[in-house]
Amino acid sequence: MGYVLDLPQNQKEKFPLIVFLHGSGERGTDLELVKAHSPFTYKNLFSSQPVAILAPQCTENIWWDTNAVFELIQEIVSKYNIDTSRIYLTGLSMGGWGSWKLALEHPDMFAALAPVCGPTDRMMIFLAEKLKGMPIKIFHGALDDIVPPTDSIEMYQALKKNNSNVELIIFPNDNHNSWDSTYSNPDFYNWLFNQHK
Repeated sequence: MGYVLDLPQNQKEKFPLIVFLHGSGERGTDLELVKAHSPFTYKNLFSSQPVAILAPQCTENIWWDTNAVFELIQEIVSKYNIDTSRIYLTGLSMGGWGSWKLALEHPDMFAALAPVCGPTDRMMIFLAEKLKGMPIKIFHGALDDIVPPTDSIEMYQALKKNNSNVELIIFPNDNHNSWDSTYSNPDFYNWLFNQHK
């Protein structure tokens, strides 16, 4: 699995890690694609924060292999000075689905979760209780005609039964691209970096 890893320079203290999972259009072998619609684009909004960004790349014609992503995160954590109480997971569209799946499989790994326009399924909704203690912000465009907003709404409703720290943000004028509205907002990063396990 190819990946982009952006590390803070000359950092002696432990630093947080953002794990970003891209959408279906960025699959393949061109690693530049994974930066296209992502926190990389808006790094200036949190450049004062020493933070690492890990963005793996999904191969063509498949969806996220969350076991491989989990192993990659463990490898990065073992090699670098990552603050394991501040690992954050976000992804868009297919990567939003991957974020839900990975967080449900390893809820103890992440300090916060932020899926953007991610598809969900019945099993995810059934397992929502596993995320009962995790700070979660869910983002979706009201006009999304690729992944219906009901995917995020139903997951939010399932989570709310056991998690008071979950928020659903629907952008009224966004279609499938709700990632720019999400990742261009400085408040998103302020919220993210304030979360600790």
